[in-house]
Amino acid sequence: MRTTILFGGSNKERLVSVASAQALHQALPEADLWFWDVADNVHVVQSEQLLEHTRPFEDEFMPSTRGLPLAQALDQAAREDRVLVLGLHGGRAENGELQAMCEMRGVPFTGSSSASSHLAFDKVAAKRFAAIAGVPAPGGIALDDIDAAFAEYGKLIAKPARDGSSYGLIFVNAKQDLIAVRNAAKTEEYLIEPFISGVEATCGVLERSDGSIISLLPIEIVPGEGTFDYTAKYLLKSTQEICPGRFSSEISAAIMDLALRAHRALSCTGYSRTDFIVSANGPIYLETNTLPGLTKASLYPKALKVQGIEFVDFLHDQIELATRRAHR
Repeated sequence: MRTTILFGGSNKERLVSVASAQALHQALPEADLWFWDVADNVHVVQSEQLLEHTRPFEDEFMPSTRGLPLAQALDQAAREDRVLVLGLHGGRAENGELQAMCEMRGVPFTGSSSASSHLAFDKVAAKRFAAIAGVPAPGGIALDDIDAAFAEYGKLIAKPARDGSSYGLIFVNAKQDLIAVRNAAKTEEYLIEPFISGVEATCGVLERSDGSIISLLPIEIVPGEGTFDYTAKYLLKSTQEICPGRFSSEISAAIMDLALRAHRALSCTGYSRTDFIVSANGPIYLETNTLPGLTKASLYPKALKVQGIEFVDFLHDQIELATRRAHR
């Protein structure tokens, strides 16, 4: 099979995707590079153009070749017996739509199935399924009840129900922040929750070609300027990501167990990463990412390294899993 790294996408996380593609390409230099643009076309990209794009988190990537419509590119992938390594994040790349298009054509791809991706991408539904598996999660607040909830809790957090990379995150610390949430909710659905004080943590889960599924060691996140938003994740050098996190052995074990439960409850395959707040009452579930970042600055590759797993070995194993699933 021909290995192809697919990156870009039509949503806000396409900048992160380009950085993931750079890391993937360096690990898999023999793989072809396909860029999916905002107009839904897929372009063949040369190595030099990708690697010379020096500010991927800030500047748009502009391909230099004519592209094919996405559906035609996937038809070509099927004809040419390609396996797609997904260096994609968010939007139709992570909500199951792209995965369904691949499944209909028999094109193997890394990561979770269309159904699992769709479920995990909806933060409200994902919380419900995680709760079924015994994973503690914060209660939701209806937009109409936001004033009363703010009066009760004193601090809330609001985030897009279907987005990633901490885009659109709003901390409700004052009454004027309620206006910001209402305005944001006019253009997309928002998930509103009581703010939970604690340490931010994330935990990867890895499925291997030998059939085993393991949790990676949890990572402790210490934002450089108070909140782990897009800037703190990708642009601030002061943000600390400590792996393994400085948690007690009991808390670390609990995080790893809950991440594995969430992975299974959402029927994830290949790999996932689940985010938590470690509160005074223990770890609280936030969300599960079915296509977490794979950039050099990303959390999942850091956890792999601490686990003693080389990034290239991880990728080859995921390609093997993807190919095997598609041929069942």
